[in-house]
Amino acid sequence: MSQFISPAQWQQYEDQGYLRLGKVLTQEKLDGLCQRIDDIMLGKAQLDYDKLLMQLDSADGAYENAGKQSRGWKGETLKYRKIQELEHDELFMNFVQDDLFREVCSYVYGPETPIASFRAMFMNKPAQAGTLLPWHQDRWASLDKDPLITVWTALDPATIANGCVEIIPSSHKWGLINPEHGSGFLTPEQAEDAMKRNPSEFLELEAGEAVLLHNWLLHRSDVNNTDSPRRAFSVCYMDARTRTTAGEAAGTLVWEPRFGPAR
Repeated sequence: MSQFISPAQWQQYEDQGYLRLGKVLTQEKLDGLCQRIDDIMLGKAQLDYDKLLMQLDSADGAYENAGKQSRGWKGETLKYRKIQELEHDELFMNFVQDDLFREVCSYVYGPETPIASFRAMFMNKPAQAGTLLPWHQDRWASLDKDPLITVWTALDPATIANGCVEIIPSSHKWGLINPEHGSGFLTPEQAEDAMKRNPSEFLELEAGEAVLLHNWLLHRSDVNNTDSPRRAFSVCYMDARTRTTAGEAAGTLVWEPRFGPAR
């Protein structure tokens, strides 16, 4: 029995490749996550920074000019573009394990499937900055099977002006568009063709709201043209048995199966 998401909502997700999940954070929890990520960026957090993948924002908004993504702190600044491996932080991991997301994973992967997080990460577009993210699908050639879903949660209001996510509805049904690219990025020609096939849509969200995305749904985001940051937390959920091409476990276990009636 579904507790959070109705059959009609699941039908919408399957048709469109995304589903607005509404507010998933109380104000208290939202404030806590915002303070926590600021503390991490400023070097004030009590955690092992060597477990985090951290990347500084680009100075000019160009994707290819973003800082090197590597483990460890890069200095006291709120201008990080991306911080991954946040499942190693207790506050973020508690959110990753929310019962709503368990229900989502049970529907998508089946209730008998153990679930891992892959790329539990903070994504940031600092005020009057941010990196333009080109059209792409979330897939990784380094994995032996494709993860299927991502939950994207706004920590600040996400608007067109500050670089909210832009999608092409139903594009997940087109399959992998550029499988030759290891991270699913489209060529300029493929991106132009995709925008002709379907009009795009901007996912404006209030702080604390989340959206479920099929990983093959085409999406992009622009720079931030406002005086406030656009912070978000994104988690890709996958079958915990997924391995890298090197044979290693690809993610961090979130939960074991909770057996129940099949969907």
